[in-house]
Amino acid sequence: MKAVLNWQGGMAFNGMTESGHMVLLDAGSESGGSNQGPRPPEVLLHAAAVCTGMDIVYVLNKMRLAIDEFHIEIEGTRATEHPKRFTDITITYHIKGSLPEDKVERAIKLSSDTYCTVVHSLNASIEYKYVLNEAPSKVVG
Repeated sequence: MKAVLNWQGGMAFNGMTESGHMVLLDAGSESGGSNQGPRPPEVLLHAAAVCTGMDIVYVLNKMRLAIDEFHIEIEGTRATEHPKRFTDITITYHIKGSLPEDKVERAIKLSSDTYCTVVHSLNASIEYKYVLNEAPSKVVG
């Protein structure tokens, strides 16, 4: 999977996803941005919530269970020191319909334990490479 981001001035970057969607990210004025788009940590929280939400919808649909309403609240606590990573994330699901509680719990567990790429990436040991101007000899860090 690949994404391309272009600097728009200030702290703003316009990104094109591999699936062809534009995403504009920015910082607030307190960080040198102009608030043109969400902050990267905000997008990360949204990605975690929607990833699990999609998994839950998929699993419940496979169980032939109908969802009447579904919304998700996510709250993350960040460290006070840099890199200010998330130290705690709580996802609250509000699901309505004729849904046996044990089936919904099973769908949530499958998402958290098996399916959700974003949540598993947040907990993973990921190897990063930082390359300057596409030069293999310019690997930074």
